[in-house]
Amino acid sequence: MTGAEPFRHEGGETAVLLCHGFTGSPQSLRPWAEHLAARDLTVSLPLLPGHGTRWQDLSVTGWQDWYAEVERELRLLLDRRERVFVAGLSMGGALALRLAARHGEAVQGVALVNPANKVHGVAAHALPVLRHLVPATKGIASDIAKPLSRELGYDRVPLHAAHSLRNFFRLVDGELPRVTQPLLLMRSPQDHVVPPADSARILGRVSSTDVTEILLEQSYHVATLDHDAERIFRESTAFIGRLAPGAVKEPALGEEGTTAGG
Repeated sequence: MTGAEPFRHEGGETAVLLCHGFTGSPQSLRPWAEHLAARDLTVSLPLLPGHGTRWQDLSVTGWQDWYAEVERELRLLLDRRERVFVAGLSMGGALALRLAARHGEAVQGVALVNPANKVHGVAAHALPVLRHLVPATKGIASDIAKPLSRELGYDRVPLHAAHSLRNFFRLVDGELPRVTQPLLLMRSPQDHVVPPADSARILGRVSSTDVTEILLEQSYHVATLDHDAERIFRESTAFIGRLAPGAVKEPALGEEGTTAGG
């Protein structure tokens, strides 16, 4: 898929690892990544295995593949930079939370947008059987309120991968008490993919004491491409700046948006 490429930027000693969502691609987080990169932050936004091509490729991958990719990126950043933050949208939020739970003090903070904690829908409990009978169901991409804004993602959800995702959410849910880092959780009250109960569950189970919750009143699920995108960028930049003083360098007037990626 053109536009689904990963994004990397070599900036200062503070790095941010961004994790995209299930059936999505780095395109959904690229404006966020570019905003952070323009402020002298090192940014990594990988393409998860099975994503950004065709849905059939996703059907032969599982959570172990997706998590291994973001953990590899985290280790690369930890080797090269003094401080690393993790962030994610939807399933990417669950990936970020597991990185935080497993890597402890190596992760400075966690920023989440509409993080997912459970596979919902009447068929969720039937996935172990249903995945052998039906290859895919309708897609979940592009839940966005803003006119003409589109998420680059699959129009089908492969059920083998959805079953793996369900198992991953259960695993992460059990590890949430190990998350102690400062947490910024931004959520949309009108989200047609992930209900508010998921954010409430996460906030109720993490051990973080420095917690900020922000409501994105003007956006749906893919808020990073929606009306509240700029607010997400501002709030996350302020969050990083508070925890890593001096790390964020505001660009001079007219300079923003010139960062290269790929």
